Amino acid sequence: MRAAFADQLAGLADYYVGDAFGAVHRAHASVVDLPERLPHAAGQLVLRELEVLRTLASGAARPYVVVLGGSKVSDKLGVIRALLPKVDALLIGGGMCFTFLAAQGHGVGGSLLEAELIDTTKELLAEGGDRIVLPTDVVVADALSVDAPTAVVAAGAIPPGRKGLDIGPASVALFADRLRTARTVFWNGPMGVFELPPFAAGTRGVAETIAGLDGLTVVGGGDSAAAVRTLGIDEEAFTHISTGGGASLEYLEGKTLPGLAALDDRRPRDDVSFTRPEARLPGSEV
Repeated sequence: MRAAFADQLAGLADYYVGDAFGAVHRAHASVVDLPERLPHAAGQLVLRELEVLRTLASGAARPYVVVLGGSKVSDKLGVIRALLPKVDALLIGGGMCFTFLAAQGHGVGGSLLEAELIDTTKELLAEGGDRIVLPTDVVVADALSVDAPTAVVAAGAIPPGRKGLDIGPASVALFADRLRTARTVFWNGPMGVFELPPFAAGTRGVAETIAGLDGLTVVGGGDSAAAVRTLGIDEEAFTHISTGGGASLEYLEGKTLPGLAALDDRRPRDDVSFTRPEARLPGSEV
């Protein structure tokens, strides 16, 4: 059925241009099977994404600082392992920071916690040493609600039953200090539940710091890009805002992305007059 669907789609076109970077990590018929059936090329958006990501993966100017947030360590584990040997600092906020804090022996109250990854995060902390920077204070509340009373507490003193829902002002200042001299920054994942005003200050503070930097500043798509727009931060202040959060993370992990592999196929049915050298993937031979 999938092959028949791809044949049907291919019958509607003469050429295929893959420009949906946010989907290249998915082996979908419209992403992988169509380039098998049509002369194909990478679009300009995909080429720009790859230009930036290749720099982050192997040619970043130092100091190189990565900022990671979001809910789960498990979502970022691969990229942490891939980038940790390459960076000067790895700043960790969002819900994922509580598993790291627990690995340091701190109680995290009712905050998000992936207990099964505590040993893994201990290993990462040992490997990264002082290059891994965790929040020193957090904003806590009894419930995830715009009306819930909040307090700022030390990251190692979260009361039982209260949830950490944002990094605190001292953490924003700490992160800003580590970012200030960076020549390359990659940011993926909010620092808190930015959709609710009581828990948006951490993400805003970090985003505004990155936006004010010189050098290469890359927002890794997904919730980070949404936060930039939701909080009204000037998108032009960043060098690049990726259109694919998941795709950018998988690329930086070193995974083969099916949609990119399909576009870089060298089979004879490629149309040389259409698949111009400038439409080839970076690093490809013509």
